Amino acid sequence: MEYDTRLEHKFARFSDTLEVEDGSVISGYASLFGAVDQGNDIVAQGAYATSLKALSERGARVKMLWQHDPAQPIGIWDEVREDARGLWVKGRLLVSVEKGREAAALISAGALDGLSIGYRTRKATKNSGGQRLLTELELWEVSLVTFPMLPSARVAAKSDDTDPDAGLRELAAAFAGARADLARR
Repeated sequence: MEYDTRLEHKFARFSDTLEVEDGSVISGYASLFGAVDQGNDIVAQGAYATSLKALSERGARVKMLWQHDPAQPIGIWDEVREDARGLWVKGRLLVSVEKGREAAALISAGALDGLSIGYRTRKATKNSGGQRLLTELELWEVSLVTFPMLPSARVAAKSDDTDPDAGLRELAAAFAGARADLARR
């Protein structure tokens, strides 16, 4: 099966999986294995292994961007790894740059709660439910975003207990997913 070689994005929102420490260190899951997202895709366990190995061998890093904008790096991902749950990331927002300071403030206030991966699909199949099972991805970047696609999780600062705007973000994520699906066609 042939795949489009354009850069794709996969969004995720997390409850207690992204933590902010000291105002600039963030850690959490950028992708969860086995979860069906708004684009009807499922990322399989091990999908990032080849890409992460290649990056390590080259001494390269996954980029931390603001809203997938390559002109706006906002930090450094110090650790990016797979575990049994998904793709875990830990990094530092660069508060010496304007967008890094903004991101830290927005996360702390609960106004920004999404992560999104930028990748290319290397291997995928369709399952019996019609979903695309992504088995090998070339990971390029992990962005902080406003509207994530994976409704099973959201980003929160350590002090956040509740999320009164979750319903609105769910609706926005559905629109973003539909927009992404239309762009793929």
